[in-house]
Amino acid sequence: MIKKKSLLTSLAFMLGMGLILFTGCKREVEEKCAFVPPVKDRVSLEFHSLSDSVISFKSKEELVSFLGRYPVIRDYFLRRSLYPNDSVFVAELYQRFTNNYMDSLRTDVKNVFDDERALKQQFEEAFSNMRYYYPDAPAPKIITLVTGLDNDMLVSDSLIIVSLDYYLGPKARYRPNMYEYLLRQYVKENIVPSTMLLFGMNRYTYTNLEDERAIADMMAFGKSYYFAKHMLPCVPDSVFIWYTAEEVKGARENQDMIWYRLIEDQVLYSTNHMVKQRFLSERPFTIEVGEQCPGRIAQWVGWEIVKSYMKTHPEITLQQLMEETDAELIFKESRYKPVRK
Repeated sequence: MIKKKSLLTSLAFMLGMGLILFTGCKREVEEKCAFVPPVKDRVSLEFHSLSDSVISFKSKEELVSFLGRYPVIRDYFLRRSLYPNDSVFVAELYQRFTNNYMDSLRTDVKNVFDDERALKQQFEEAFSNMRYYYPDAPAPKIITLVTGLDNDMLVSDSLIIVSLDYYLGPKARYRPNMYEYLLRQYVKENIVPSTMLLFGMNRYTYTNLEDERAIADMMAFGKSYYFAKHMLPCVPDSVFIWYTAEEVKGARENQDMIWYRLIEDQVLYSTNHMVKQRFLSERPFTIEVGEQCPGRIAQWVGWEIVKSYMKTHPEITLQQLMEETDAELIFKESRYKPVRK
């Protein structure tokens, strides 16, 4: 069976041969733009900031009225189904939204995001570029709000919801409760790139569901990163894959050693869940390669293979790449030959 395959779950919960030293920080390669589309007509998105609304409820009735106006926020973002009944749901939300720390979160959001104009502009840049490649691409409504660190984002064809308090960065007074290697992705610069990555995965990345080999997942991730980069062509690669600039530089400089480990451990054609988890899933580092090698390194290698494939085949369009379900074909025709840089 060949159809679309969502990688959202793998992304949300996601290369020994010596120690790879990921040091130094020169940004010449990192900052290189991908192709910048000659967009003539900029997409105008419907953008609603509800951060003030959720901290101004004077009664439970006002909260209920708000939830009635935004059922998607109620059911899918604030996750009504996790509560035993409406009464408990409303009571707990009202207690949270009227807590003094919500005022602190709103103040911090205001300090970090100002009037949110820059965020709106980046969303419109990304979807304007998407229209260049996909003229019929949707223009979803954007909603931002403060939830008390309850959820980060929801992405669908018609609606994108972002809880800005999740993305206040390392200096925030309150931060999500998670490991530091996961927490570092939650900065404002990552909001739109992460959204486009999820958008590409869920809507435009096609894979063969019957192919359970690691190489199929690597090509799916690689295509999704390639897609997102072309929606925001001048955003550094590290932002999309949630690495530091030093980690990307180190991966590039040591890709021959990374590739050796993938081949030595027979990762590419493995269908073993544990093997794929070690090289594709979220981890603080990939110990099989080295203590300073970041996690999800096979995803990064997949992106490099896709880049090589597109460089080798300039006649292939972005749309054709995203619709190609033969991971083996992309891999073999990429002529990917990692060398130490």
